[in-house]
Amino acid sequence: MSSWYQFYYIILNSLFSIYIKNKIIPLHLLPEYNIDLTQPVLYILPYNSKFDLLILQKQCLKYNLPDPLTKLESHNYSLPCYLFIDDSNGIFSHCLSNTQFIKILRDYLDFLYCNPQLDIQIIPVWMIWGRSWNFKIRCESKSSYIFQKIKNFFLFLLNSCDNYYIHFSSVISLRKIMNRYNEHDQLIINKLVRVTRIYFFRQRLTLLGPYLPTRKEICNRLLQSKAIKKAIEDEARSKKILNQAAKLQAIKIIEEITANFSHQAIRITDYLMGLILKYVYQNINVHGGEYIQKLVQNGHEIIYIPCHRSHMDYLLLSYVLYHQGLCPPHIAAGINLKFWPVGPILCRLGAFFIRRTFKLDKLYSMVFKEYLSELFNQRCPIEYFIEGGRSRTGRLLKPKTGTLSMTLQAMLKNNNRSITFVPIYIGYENVIELNSYIKELRGELKVKEGFMQMINALFKLRNLGQSYVNFGKPLHLLNYLNQEVPEWYNAVNTIECQRPVWMTPIVNKIANCLMIRINKACAVNAINLCATALLASNQRSLSRQKLLEQLECYIQLLCNVPYSSESTISNMSAEAMLIYVIRMNIFTIKKNNISEIIILSNTKSVLMTYYCNNIHHMLAMPSLIAIIIYKHGEISTIELLHQVSLIYPMLKNELFLPWHRSNLPILLNKLCNELMRQGIITIKNNTRLQFIKQRIQTLKLLAATIHQTLQRFFITLSIINFKCIINNAILEKESRILTQRIAVLKGIDVPECFDKVAFTSLISTLRHEGYISASSVINAQGVRTILKILRKLMNNDVFKIIEQTIHCK
Repeated sequence: MSSWYQFYYIILNSLFSIYIKNKIIPLHLLPEYNIDLTQPVLYILPYNSKFDLLILQKQCLKYNLPDPLTKLESHNYSLPCYLFIDDSNGIFSHCLSNTQFIKILRDYLDFLYCNPQLDIQIIPVWMIWGRSWNFKIRCESKSSYIFQKIKNFFLFLLNSCDNYYIHFSSVISLRKIMNRYNEHDQLIINKLVRVTRIYFFRQRLTLLGPYLPTRKEICNRLLQSKAIKKAIEDEARSKKILNQAAKLQAIKIIEEITANFSHQAIRITDYLMGLILKYVYQNINVHGGEYIQKLVQNGHEIIYIPCHRSHMDYLLLSYVLYHQGLCPPHIAAGINLKFWPVGPILCRLGAFFIRRTFKLDKLYSMVFKEYLSELFNQRCPIEYFIEGGRSRTGRLLKPKTGTLSMTLQAMLKNNNRSITFVPIYIGYENVIELNSYIKELRGELKVKEGFMQMINALFKLRNLGQSYVNFGKPLHLLNYLNQEVPEWYNAVNTIECQRPVWMTPIVNKIANCLMIRINKACAVNAINLCATALLASNQRSLSRQKLLEQLECYIQLLCNVPYSSESTISNMSAEAMLIYVIRMNIFTIKKNNISEIIILSNTKSVLMTYYCNNIHHMLAMPSLIAIIIYKHGEISTIELLHQVSLIYPMLKNELFLPWHRSNLPILLNKLCNELMRQGIITIKNNTRLQFIKQRIQTLKLLAATIHQTLQRFFITLSIINFKCIINNAILEKESRILTQRIAVLKGIDVPECFDKVAFTSLISTLRHEGYISASSVINAQGVRTILKILRKLMNNDVFKIIEQTIHCK
């Protein structure tokens, strides 16, 4: 390299060190690329840019990778360690032309022929400044190139706060390509160019998303849709109005629904969100995001399915995806959020608005369905909350399948789509809307979102602890349909004419599968575990030593018998967890002469139930085993399995548990072995389980976790048995009233006592399991059998209240 270019690079490098912030995506994957430092490396970049080359050099030196500005020197060869894939028309002749590019590749092939012991490791490197489609433009003429350089210089000054994004591809072995094509040099070069161009295109699509039409263009496309034209005609005919008036209604609906995605708005919001989130959360823990990048790069259309706990969900998830090097998705948001100024802002961030219900509005339904199909046609990543609304209890809600059904119908119109659902668990140590959730469960009206409510929420923002975003196991829609409904292909292109009979059942199965996978990606934190332990005690208080012992029991259970491979648990010790929670001023501490007492006040007990419910499904099975052994004192392994098998379907449906009933023996064996390892239970004569008296307090606290849930089961079954009520609405109401009565008498205040959905879900399961037949006939024998099992697990005082209340009415 001449002294002029050395001086030129020094000047540019000095400028970059001041203005440019580099970001490698994904940084944590660099060690997994298995780069052999003993073999030569050739970097291939998309553009003939010295900016890119110098930044690449800086990052390579930082992470101990070969320097791209060095040369491969060997005998008669002096080869550069970088290449630009695009044709060059730079100002300086030092930039490589396409002819030179091919010549150098040929030289590399000759080099390998002469050195059979060596391999050339090719690493395509995608680099882009900022997150906008209009930054890099290829220029054909010298004058246009100079003009573009001037324009880019001013863009550089205006956007100097933007990151320079760098993505290293996996290593490509040039030796393997040579062996495959048997010395056909031109085929090798063509193959290499094609592979790198595809990689660069897919990486651009991953980072920036598809190039989107304007809002006006989308409106025109929708109005040209045959389905919407027919819906407009039907609307005019049914309401006896002119076609033009019906068309104006359709335009109004389109304007109400459609997003107005803006990369500039995303960039500004990202900067502001970065400041807010650093102030609000101590840390944002992300797990499993790297696999999503591979899906996008392989051409999958991604639909994100997160759980819904807070209004922070969509902001937090979009922020995380943006910093994972993925394009933020278009988000289905409730129409209640379309108020000024939030509505216009969310619209530019990719939100499209949906009404709570529109079954009776055929025109709205058709417009929304076609808009969703248009987003799929554009290959936009999409996000919607399958629960419909935010969970008020901390558990997953029963899924709403309307949007999911529309997704499946859109796929059937074009069967070559590779749609993949990505379930996501979002968890918090502090949910700012929690007080309003409790009020709503107790019957108060939901406060409508508006400008003043937004201002009040901003004042509540404070240190909210940590947040968690865990990506679950993706569900590939085509593979799922091929496995579950092989005849689905017959419905392709006929979906508008006739809805296939398998559609509703398969949509319900997919929805249930996604809920299970969300739960499997659960994140366990210190707040969850401490709340679970204290709420299990009768007085909502434990000594410090007992609380630590209980936390250790939970931690070992979750680590040694993991709920799933996607779930995560805090790596803090029990002692560190307790210290962390105490610093958050959630609990009251009283000291006596013996030890410290950790107390959960009555006011905070209700709030902590929400966080306890976040992980309730993870401790449900250990807790069920514990309460059966605790109440019986001693029980055979066969009887334990029998009782668990009868209770499990109700738990599975309510908590979206992942195990099939046939897997219960293996699961129970693992959990019982772990409880024995901890010294909580023991086995006698290899057949009978019993608790160890010295650890009975730990077993009792573990058992209490599931007690309230089993109590609700017992109440509903008792009403069916004694009063023979089989009407869903009356049974749900009677069960809820009795549960609330017991809660008041016993001083128990938990959200699910007021939650209609929990009882509705239970009644549905009882019908599915045959306790109530399709013709509304009660299976008296089955009801009495499970009542007998549950009666043994109830406290005597609770049983008396239930019995007296039922017989008195």
